[in-house]
Amino acid sequence: MSSREDEILRSLREETAALPAGRAMQVMAEEGQLLGLLARLTSARTVLEVGTFTGYSTLCLARAVAPGGRVITCDITERWPRFGAPYWRRAGVFDLIDLRIGDASDTLAALLVDEGPGSVDLVFIDADKPNYPKYYEAGLALLKDNGLIVVDNTLFFGKVADPAAQDADTDAIRGFNALLREDRRVDISLLPMADGITLVRKKGPAEPPC
Repeated sequence: MSSREDEILRSLREETAALPAGRAMQVMAEEGQLLGLLARLTSARTVLEVGTFTGYSTLCLARAVAPGGRVITCDITERWPRFGAPYWRRAGVFDLIDLRIGDASDTLAALLVDEGPGSVDLVFIDADKPNYPKYYEAGLALLKDNGLIVVDNTLFFGKVADPAAQDADTDAIRGFNALLREDRRVDISLLPMADGITLVRKKGPAEPPC
């Protein structure tokens, strides 16, 4: 009853679903709508997205940034974002999206040098699972105090709760979830929707570590 997915988003989602592994890799429409809501709630002007894929979430975030805002999105290849670019243009947000192609760790390191610590209002992480800890630490350094990190796939098809699931990606998500649980620099909440979405708020320096 809450879905407000319009024709542009629906068309991009349907085209993505027809790609190899498209259904498994794309964010759900409900999650895209949540991302837009979170961007608006935080009045985000600079959003960092790690993992573009076909740009559905990118589009949702770009529509929601504050006036004068932008979405910096990074992916390892141009292959998938190429599908999203025409939809970004149709939605009128193409110029708000700064696509960076290359290793995400290198992109984040360059952003820290160029933009500085605390330059990002919201981070969305949805990329290769073994590198989540690296993306998280880099994102946290770029994030302002009281800023928000949104991490996708933290339930990983429910496999994190299955002792028989011992593949590398599932094990990586288990380890990352444990890392977040013990990180007193942040407040966290894991939402059991979509494939598991964890919200992470960066505490300010005056806040207690508990």
